Amino acid sequence: MKILKIGAVWCVNCIVMRSVWEEVEREFPQIETEFIDIDDETSELARKYDVKDIPVTIFLDAAGEEKEVLKGTRNKEEMVKKIKEIFNI
Repeated sequence: MKILKIGAVWCVNCIVMRSVWEEVEREFPQIETEFIDIDDETSELARKYDVKDIPVTIFLDAAGEEKEVLKGTRNKEEMVKKIKEIFNI
């Protein structure tokens, strides 16, 4: 289980999501997360997932296969609900 958080340091909505993710990551320490800045060298992952607008959250299963993609900002409650739904936690 892994979650990719795709955004940019200059993106206001990504900054909002950063605080949401800090809370979510404390609640689900068993889930690996990775922030991908579309402006740096890891942005090839952003191209792989065809990210056009940010922020984007991509949920991957244990095999690294895409389970679901969320675009835009979400609050903590929405993210917790989605994580529980996708990962059966």
